[in-house]
Amino acid sequence: MSTRGTAELDALIEEATVDTYDEVEAVNGFLAVIDEHLAVPFATTVLGVEVTVVKVDLTSDSRLVARCVREGFHQDIGLAELPLPEPPPDGARRVEAYRRWSGVDGVTRTGGEARRRTT
Repeated sequence: MSTRGTAELDALIEEATVDTYDEVEAVNGFLAVIDEHLAVPFATTVLGVEVTVVKVDLTSDSRLVARCVREGFHQDIGLAELPLPEPPPDGARRVEAYRRWSGVDGVTRTGGEARRRTT
């Protein structure tokens, strides 16, 4: 990933986690910005099957999941593991930022601790 791309993701992480005091609050911050910016529904492919992502939700153990629907059935899939389609839906960079923050993209958390605004 380019330095510019990394810097953009880090800025999106900062946006989602500013004024959060712990990991649970940080995940809630990501949910808020993803709800605001991610265009749903959108189609993607999971295990070779096309599904429609209809919403992003928070589990009782503070994980973000994508609600995937196909032919009347639904399955929640961890948002960090969800394959994004090409082209990605509007707002998908915030999903990529969540992946980066959670370490799923192979990068150790950048500012993994929740951070307070200092200004």
